[in-house]
Amino acid sequence: MATTRIGSHPNDVARLRMRGCDALSHVVGEMTFTQGFYFIVTGRRPTEAQTKVLDAALLILMDHGLTPGALVARLVADSNPDDVQIPLAAGILMVGNRFAGTMTGAGRILSDGMAFEGDKAVWADQVVQDFKKQKRRIPGFGHQQYTSGDPRAERLFKIAGDAGVKGDYIALIKLLSAAIDKDAKRHITLNVTGALGAVLHEIEFPVGAMRSVAAVGRCAGLAAHIEEERQSPVAPELFNFGETISYID
Repeated sequence: MATTRIGSHPNDVARLRMRGCDALSHVVGEMTFTQGFYFIVTGRRPTEAQTKVLDAALLILMDHGLTPGALVARLVADSNPDDVQIPLAAGILMVGNRFAGTMTGAGRILSDGMAFEGDKAVWADQVVQDFKKQKRRIPGFGHQQYTSGDPRAERLFKIAGDAGVKGDYIALIKLLSAAIDKDAKRHITLNVTGALGAVLHEIEFPVGAMRSVAAVGRCAGLAAHIEEERQSPVAPELFNFGETISYID
């Protein structure tokens, strides 16, 4: 088995294994959480560079204030104050194709681009036209607040570059960004999830698991919101606001 298991005998608690390693001797106390996360997902021990980039990726989406996911977690926490896992689960369900989860879509596009044989600029133009015909937004691009550029994306690229990643996927998504701007005749921001799709490729993190990085990182932020809701609740104000809304019969 790839992940953690206990030996077949019910009393064989000493054989707690993770990816073939003795979890208690070779993982717990020997790896950081970030290293263990990379290891259990990929089956490989991360290099120093991979650990540095994944650690930044886990932190970059940890919290952004009263986002929809944070509000959901806080409201559910108000109804379930003694069961922290319930509001955590509710908030994490908000990580998806609209909020915080589009690195998977960006990652898939970049996989196709890296496999494209020929001029990558031609590939980028084709991607833009394909999405335009389908009237779909390209995952990882656009932001309501960061219209001129997303500082989180630039920070991730710098961390990855300083860590010594090869940079092919970062270059590819920047090429796609240029093609999008050329077609739109204005700047469309390459946002943090698009940057995550690129830097997670750089450290060989599986595309299908990329969204889990957002979920795992955001879970820590939601835990803080739930604790804050106990101390400085916002739910009563939201309920009061709801009473001011006029409904049409």
